Amino acid sequence: MGESSTTNVNARVPGKVIPLFDARGPSTPMPLSLAALNDVRASANLIDPRQRRLHDLRISVTDKCNFRCTYCMPKDVFGPGYKFLPHDALLTFEEITRFSKIAAELGVEKLRLTGGEPTLRRNLPTLINMLSQIRTPLGKPLDLTLTTNGSTLVKQAKALKDAGLQRITVSLDSMDDAVFRAMNDVDFPVADVLKGIDAALAAGLAPVKVNMVVKRGVNDHTVVEMARHFKGTGVIVRFIEFMDVGSTNGWRMDDVMASRDIVAAIHAEHPLVAVDAHYPGEVAERWRYADATNGGGEIGVISSVTQAFCNTCTRARLSTDGKIYTCLFADHGVDFRTLLRDESSNDEIGALLAGLWQVRTDRYSEIRTAETAKLRKVEMSYIGG
Repeated sequence: MGESSTTNVNARVPGKVIPLFDARGPSTPMPLSLAALNDVRASANLIDPRQRRLHDLRISVTDKCNFRCTYCMPKDVFGPGYKFLPHDALLTFEEITRFSKIAAELGVEKLRLTGGEPTLRRNLPTLINMLSQIRTPLGKPLDLTLTTNGSTLVKQAKALKDAGLQRITVSLDSMDDAVFRAMNDVDFPVADVLKGIDAALAAGLAPVKVNMVVKRGVNDHTVVEMARHFKGTGVIVRFIEFMDVGSTNGWRMDDVMASRDIVAAIHAEHPLVAVDAHYPGEVAERWRYADATNGGGEIGVISSVTQAFCNTCTRARLSTDGKIYTCLFADHGVDFRTLLRDESSNDEIGALLAGLWQVRTDRYSEIRTAETAKLRKVEMSYIGG
């Protein structure tokens, strides 16, 4: 059984509700006509004005996290008195599944569950099982994956796999225990994350990927150690430039270690060879070890700051409370929870989602400056990474 749908019934209001849109947005989305919607469904190829296809849906299942990473949920903001969303504001499993089915009809092929820390959402395997039943218009299952801090994987990895999760990404910002404990700011040890990674590998959640956010002067000196530790294990490490996500992490350009410097540092000890992307819009630039034929494996770098990839971005983000954001650096989202909880049909919801994507013009990383970095943006813990 999924989560109770009592919330849906109690939240209904009489009559049709028209979602309101932030006037600061570049465009007000207009729903497609039914004929235009059916054309999109027939092609499963929804594109925006820059010819970017809607391919990935990232779903934040909770805004809560048991870490207080300094670049995401700093303690001075997300302290003991911070008000997280009440449970009835969160999308239910049934609502998430319904929305995901609608998105799949429009061409979404990949779902990534995020948070906050998604494994804190009660009965998460139930949601994963529900999502694993969704098929594309061609009858293929969706690529279903999850990003986690790894803190609960020892207990949950097998259940997540058994429910239908295919792959997993674990956040780990240093192999240096003192550095990592300081960055997660709850004194969580590296050893326990490594146990979670081992549990994920044992459960068959492969390939396991490890995300390391690199902040100059904080953990940049541990980049090569991270690569060295996982080289030859089958685990793929992805090094992420420190980004100005949200409004609370104190981002400065001086704190960014450029991906080219990360690659150069690793290449000096372990020679690297460039590898083609798996698919258009893949965020990570891939590099394999020159001795990969002997099991060396690969790394990736994500260069949102120094090598913007807005022109190939294929991702929409569904927030914990049911808003769609078409950019990680957005300042507002479009409300779909209201439509999911009133009498709106799948056609109406699909038409609005398609209309929103067709006016999407986001390119924040291409125009980033010190001034844009100061603008208020949605927090990453609310919409996932």
